[in-house]
Amino acid sequence: MEVNKQDHTVISRKEQAVTFLQLVASGEVKKAYELFIGSDFKHHNPYFPGNAATLMQAMEENAEQNPQKTLEVKQVIEEGDRVVTYSHIKQTSEDLGWAVVHIFRFEAGRLVELWDIGQAVPENSVNTNGMF
Repeated sequence: MEVNKQDHTVISRKEQAVTFLQLVASGEVKKAYELFIGSDFKHHNPYFPGNAATLMQAMEENAEQNPQKTLEVKQVIEEGDRVVTYSHIKQTSEDLGWAVVHIFRFEAGRLVELWDIGQAVPENSVNTNGMF
């Protein structure tokens, strides 16, 4: 757990992960990085170099291109230094969106490693349970 230096409250890893995602989705990427990203951060998204700067730039560009983006976290699981989120992300209100899993690894109260896996929500699915 990390102490919020502004109001001295204890913030769980789950809360840190969810708040990070919400800030990024709302376009506050720099704030998300300032609050949560560790100095040795790395990620595993295959479409960008594995450092913090290039991922931040991609997130900022996405936020600029999709100002109506929404993120709804459906599940959060924490085990040890890892947090896993399962979310529904939509770029626009008309968009069916994506089911996205983020895996976060924390060290010394900071986010130091990130994996993300996504699947488009299909228009027609034979599964009556739905993706969420």
